[in-house]
Amino acid sequence: MEQIAGGIWSWTARHPEWHPGVFGASVVSFALPGDARTVLIDPLAPDDDDEFWTRLDGVVSGPVTVLVTIGYHVRSTDDVCARYPGTEVWGHRSAGRRLRDRSAFHELAPDATPPGVRAYHIGRPRRAELPVLVESHAALAFGDAVVGTDAGLRMWCNEPLNERRLAFYADRFAPTVAPLLDEPFEHALMTHGPSVLGDGRAALRAALAAPPWYHRG
Repeated sequence: MEQIAGGIWSWTARHPEWHPGVFGASVVSFALPGDARTVLIDPLAPDDDDEFWTRLDGVVSGPVTVLVTIGYHVRSTDDVCARYPGTEVWGHRSAGRRLRDRSAFHELAPDATPPGVRAYHIGRPRRAELPVLVESHAALAFGDAVVGTDAGLRMWCNEPLNERRLAFYADRFAPTVAPLLDEPFEHALMTHGPSVLGDGRAALRAALAAPPWYHRG
C-alpha cells in the first residue's frame, strides 16, 4: 500500500479469476481518506498478506464509503463491511446482487450518489459501469472502460480489434465518455494498469482520440 498523491492511497492484489501473466491478473484498489470519511474504490484484499488489514486501518479515517465502479468489482466489499461497521456501499444494481449482505448497499446513479461523489453513465448502449469522481481529491476512477497501459490511458476492448470494433469505439463509445473531460478532476485512477496523476484530463483526452486497446493484441 502506498500513497500515490495527496490523500490518495493504492494497492495491488492478485485477481482470483484471472490467469497469471495476463493483463488484469493484478488489479488496483484505492483508499481516499478525508475529513469526514474514507472512500474505498473497488477494494480487493490480498490473499497472501496477513498485515494488509492493519495497514488499511492506518489509512482509514472516519466512516467508510465503498464505491464499486462495475458490478463484478465488488471484490472484498463484504469483508470491508465486516471490518468497518456502518460502511455504505454504492454501485450499479448488478453490484448489489453480488454482495452476501445487501443491507449496506445503495444503487449508484448520476442523480443518486453519496455526498461529494459524482457518477456518470457511459456507453451506447449504456454500460453497467459508472466512472466515479471523488470531488475532495479531484480524482476520477474507471473500472474497465479505460485502463492504464505502457502507452498511456486507452479505452479497453476485450475482443480482437477489427474495423467494426474500431468504428464502434470511435463513433459510439468515445463520445459518451468525452463529457467527463469537462468535470473537475486532476487524477485519473485506473483499477487496471497505472493511473495518471496530475494531468489526468490530458491523458483521458488522448485515450479518447486513440484507437481502443486489446490486451492480447
